[in-house]
Amino acid sequence: FTAGDNVNLEGTDEQFSQCFDPNWGRHKARIRPSPGGHDYLTPGAAGYFNYYGATAGDPSEGYYSYDIGSWHILSLNSEVSAVAGSAQEQWLRADLAAHPSDCTLAYWHIPLFSSGTVHGPTDTMLDIWQVLYQYGVDLVINGHEHFYERFAPQTPFGVADYGYGIRQFISGTGGAWLGYPFDEPQPNSEVRNNNVYGVLKLSLNEGSYDWEFIPEPGNSFTDFGSENCTRPDQPR
Repeated sequence: FTAGDNVNLEGTDEQFSQCFDPNWGRHKARIRPSPGGHDYLTPGAAGYFNYYGATAGDPSEGYYSYDIGSWHILSLNSEVSAVAGSAQEQWLRADLAAHPSDCTLAYWHIPLFSSGTVHGPTDTMLDIWQVLYQYGVDLVINGHEHFYERFAPQTPFGVADYGYGIRQFISGTGGAWLGYPFDEPQPNSEVRNNNVYGVLKLSLNEGSYDWEFIPEPGNSFTDFGSENCTRPDQPR
């Protein structure tokens, strides 16, 4: 998956062909992307949608869902309206109601929770988080910040909730410059690193998941763990 800002800086066709493709293009057939703000610096994120084609969903929406094993996966779009009543929020409710999986993961670009000083916490996707929490989604993955951060399961309003809370990761270490500074850690922030490139590996098991931050060669920072999925019997 990608968590937005697939190329810097403007998301042009040329940047996808000359920057992204030589480095990540060998994985293109199995990448399920999501867009970010830099992708939309080209009007309509045309470079992004041209590069990924039908895999990226309807260009007028930029959000879609799919399944991996027993998991239901949501690729959402924080660059278009996501407020309550928006087309994306209504689509999300219908999609989750139609796919009552025991384990569900959602990813997009702009995080709700962040300990960074460059962007910090942003409520762009708060209404989406409330829907995800209502339907018992387990994991949220974001980018935007140029660092790595892991949060404990929590409610959309930052209250620790190990019963039904959502665990959020920020995985913004895939290529752009690092070093976005941290402020005082947000409540429920468990792990932070802003000076190591790497990727977040997720193993989606039956009823559980494992995570592992894999650093570039020569760096020792990592983060790993396991968690069971928790889903209410019916929407809250």
